[in-house]
Amino acid sequence: MEFNWYLNEALKKRDFSGEFNFAASRSSGPGGQNVNKVNSKVELRFLIDTSILLSDNEKEIIKTKLKNKINSEGELIITVQTDRSQLKNKEKAIEKFYEILTKALTPRKTRKATLPTKASVEKRLDEKRLVSEKKALRKGIE
Repeated sequence: MEFNWYLNEALKKRDFSGEFNFAASRSSGPGGQNVNKVNSKVELRFLIDTSILLSDNEKEIIKTKLKNKINSEGELIITVQTDRSQLKNKEKAIEKFYEILTKALTPRKTRKATLPTKASVEKRLDEKRLVSEKKALRKGIE
């Protein structure tokens, strides 16, 4: 978890704001009549291929791990419409962008194969023995 935090801070040091494209539209969320008048839904678009702040290796990792969030033009699309304010939704979209990138670029831990403990092996064998005895008692006397 500490590595994940470090990676997030390292990503935030890179300023992607110049590479963001924002689009606003009418939200379906809360707001009463305000929903029908104000464009509060924010869509953040980020072109992965043209980014100068990401290395080629990072671009490939992002493309494979986030393929469901990337359209045919190679844009990473993040949509936020939780708040009534367009500005708050914009801030949340940027925060979500950094979280998604951090999660995608964090390497998975490799699983270390372990042997079962002596106690767990004995417990399993005891349970097998009990089941076997129970089934043996079900047999009729011949």
